Amino acid sequence: MNSAYIGKLMELAEKDHDVLHLLADSGTGYDEMFQKNFPDQIFNFGIGEENMVAAAAGMASVGKKPFVFTAGAFLAYRSLEFIRDDVCFQNLNVKIIGMGSGLSWSSLGPTHHTTEDLAILRAIPNLMILSPATPRQVSACVQAAYEHNGPVYIRIGMNHEKEFFDENYQYDLRINDKLKAGKDIAVYVTGSILEETYKACEMLEEDGIGVSLINVSAIKPFNKQDVLNTAQNIKNIVTVEEHNVYGGLAGIISEVISFNGIAARVIPIGIEDVFAKGYGSQAVVRRANKLDSVSIYQKIRKALRNE
Repeated sequence: MNSAYIGKLMELAEKDHDVLHLLADSGTGYDEMFQKNFPDQIFNFGIGEENMVAAAAGMASVGKKPFVFTAGAFLAYRSLEFIRDDVCFQNLNVKIIGMGSGLSWSSLGPTHHTTEDLAILRAIPNLMILSPATPRQVSACVQAAYEHNGPVYIRIGMNHEKEFFDENYQYDLRINDKLKAGKDIAVYVTGSILEETYKACEMLEEDGIGVSLINVSAIKPFNKQDVLNTAQNIKNIVTVEEHNVYGGLAGIISEVISFNGIAARVIPIGIEDVFAKGYGSQAVVRRANKLDSVSIYQKIRKALRNE
């Protein structure tokens, strides 16, 4: 996803010299590529995420289009006050890119995990929040953010995520992606955990369970009507996210259902109000926290048996 992000950003920077790449010692080869091609449009603030966000607000106030990029945990948590007061309160045209969504920074532990960012940031007014699932969707979300005049937060993975969309994919943040159509259960998923979820849905289908698999890339604004339409016909709605089940996708969908008086059951699968355990590759840490495909499948089967 990092490659898709920087590729799209360079495409935008070439056409629009007001597009700026701000980073905080993320130290990737992609940044060096941007530096080589656009030396006047990149600024490295070192380990000073708060200063970087504040500077981005100043740049936006004079017509520049800053894209702030570093580890998601350091943006969503360390820079929260600056995102709220300097960017969103002023409704400035700043794009905030959180690299390493969920458990992507798996070898560095909970201090680097980004498993509460949606809960924290979606309560802030004026902030659009996007959660792409694949490299191609990252590129599309960056384009959508560029076209939107106002603050945007995009959370992206960083571990060679599988592509589920073809080259003719047309992105519309107002519409969720329906990857499977079944009548027994609906599974809503967001972010790079889509790959594990898709495999789990295939296992369910092998058991004769019809699954509707819906990928949600737009967290805010959220497509409430899609959930309401689904819940009219399917009463078991599963949410899968590499995020705390409180305040994330499970919370959003539960709010939509309860606020509208719909009789449906939400089955949340995610980080269950704990700090994730384990170290190693993302696959290893997912297994340790029961967010691999087999665990997702087993949790859904258990929930269905206990109806």
